[in-house]
Amino acid sequence: MSRRSTIGVLAVVLAQLALASPAFAKNGEGLAGETNDKVITFFCLGLVMFFVLVVIVGTIVQTRLERRKDARKAARMRQRVGW
Repeated sequence: MSRRSTIGVLAVVLAQLALASPAFAKNGEGLAGETNDKVITFFCLGLVMFFVLVVIVGTIVQTRLERRKDARKAARMRQRVGW
């Protein structure tokens, strides 16, 4: 491993340790405070909705890019044939 990647890995590990330490300090209470089933459920629901939206937006973007590519390809073929 190079020196730069070693420093990067070390920085990530230290950042994770710094963020994890408050979770062990106050009877399992983390950065978000005390959690219950409702908080966990809404967080997980939000996470699922985030990934659904990422897939939908990615599909829309890919479809538009494919249409542009096909239109450009058709225009190039029309120029070549001479229509």
